[in-house]
Amino acid sequence: MVRLNGPRFGITIPRAVGKAVVRNKIRRRLRELLRARIDRVRPDCDIVLNPRRSVYGADFAVLARELDKVLARCNA
Repeated sequence: MVRLNGPRFGITIPRAVGKAVVRNKIRRRLRELLRARIDRVRPDCDIVLNPRRSVYGADFAVLARELDKVLARCNA
């Protein structure tokens, strides 16, 4: 789905984080969290996330709380 009017998100994960399987799982987890929260972000925002390897094994609820903190700072 292409959103012409709304916030834009980017996820960059360097190879140092892990192999493609690890990087893709991190990307999928973050995209799912962002999909559920896209309406909470101002439409003029561009956000790039650069997660650490710890995201791979982190609890989904913890990731959600941390992402909510980041998005709250973007809306301030």
